[in-house]
Amino acid sequence: MQLTPMRFKDFTWPHNPAVYRVEYRRRLAVHPVPFGRCVLEELGGAYRVLSGEGVFAGPWAYQQFQRLAEVFREGGPGLLVHPVWQTERAYFASLEAAEEPLPDFVRYRFEFWEDWTGYDAALTEQTAVSGSGTPEVPASPAAVTVRRGDTLWGIARAHGVTLAALIRANPQIKNPNLIRPGEAVILP
Repeated sequence: MQLTPMRFKDFTWPHNPAVYRVEYRRRLAVHPVPFGRCVLEELGGAYRVLSGEGVFAGPWAYQQFQRLAEVFREGGPGLLVHPVWQTERAYFASLEAAEEPLPDFVRYRFEFWEDWTGYDAALTEQTAVSGSGTPEVPASPAAVTVRRGDTLWGIARAHGVTLAALIRANPQIKNPNLIRPGEAVILP
């Protein structure tokens, strides 16, 4: 059986990595409650981590590893074509030379995080800044300003609303896990 070569962006592996691991992860938050207990909150969305190990061998081994490192440094998501799993949009999360590279042999490890969000672009913060360099938040009687350490769950609890209602009232927040100080959160 001949497998498709693994590809990411414009890099094609000369031969597929020897070891693959697939791990499914769920985004959770832990919130302490009185008496030493805690509450888990599912923050929505799960993602898959594809990791593995391989070698580049031959006279161009180190140059192949360097090219893969250049693709890693480019950043941003790309199309990951895997020989066994379905093609997905993914982020190149880590790359490691697993032992000291030799001129004709490099052992490496890698990790990709698949992006199942469906977003067409990376999340960006859009905050107006005043002349003093302080973020400006539009005044609204039914809004709160995010402070450092705030979470949507904590804001919902403090204002007596459900997290689901708070998320529905704030469609401008693309990722409920990513709120930043200075942002306005509209209360339902």
